[in-house]
Amino acid sequence: MLLKPGIRLWNNASSVSVVVVRAAAQPVRLTCDERPFVADEHPAGRDATGASVILLGKRYADRESGLEVLCTRASAGVLAVDWRPLQQLGVRTLPASD
Repeated sequence: MLLKPGIRLWNNASSVSVVVVRAAAQPVRLTCDERPFVADEHPAGRDATGASVILLGKRYADRESGLEVLCTRASAGVLAVDWRPLQQLGVRTLPASD
């Protein structure tokens, strides 16, 4: 799927929802617990029983593809792009205003 910045995606495997912040240059397969995301409507998702937790308000990225997403609805599970797990981005420090 070719993702564009600002598109909101939902997952059928869990209640997780993300917004694309930076799109990948090539079409990619974004999944949660190996189930693809959909863009057209909010499915009646269920909570996944994965060991990992996708946290609300956190950004997740894949360096290889350049994809970056923001979690807008938290759930258990593992976000992945083309079968590679996404990494949670750390906090960026702002320059001092003094």
